[in-house]
Amino acid sequence: MICIFGRAWCSLYIGGRKKQEIVSNGPYSLCRNPLYVFSFIGAFGVGAMSGSLTIGLVFALACWGVFRAVVEREERFLAGAFGATYERYRLRTPRFLPDLRLWRDEAELTIRPAFFLRTLRDGLVFLLALPLFELLEGLQQFGWFSVIFQLP
Repeated sequence: MICIFGRAWCSLYIGGRKKQEIVSNGPYSLCRNPLYVFSFIGAFGVGAMSGSLTIGLVFALACWGVFRAVVEREERFLAGAFGATYERYRLRTPRFLPDLRLWRDEAELTIRPAFFLRTLRDGLVFLLALPLFELLEGLQQFGWFSVIFQLP
């Protein structure tokens, strides 16, 4: 749920503006990629729903690996498109690890509901893991899958 609400919160600030301007307020004042940070949390949660913290960590690290490559490509685009403006933002704002002392907000936001709702809908996919893991557990109980080994 943290992932879903966090990603929706981020979309209120970035919705439709990602390639038109540097968004540096709200969650984007804390770190440059808060959408991805909330996705890491969601990936961990999906893995943890399996009953294993180890799988949660593996899922989060895999997500981080994928998004790290995506972020590097996005940063090249932003540096080319926004030059010094992006460089100043990059230097003062951490890439992934939020720094709460950097919080800045806007007095008003222009919200694009379609982006907010799309991000909320996309985040709901994380909740599909729970019935999937429950199904797998049920299949194990019926003997259709056997446990090879257990992780902590």
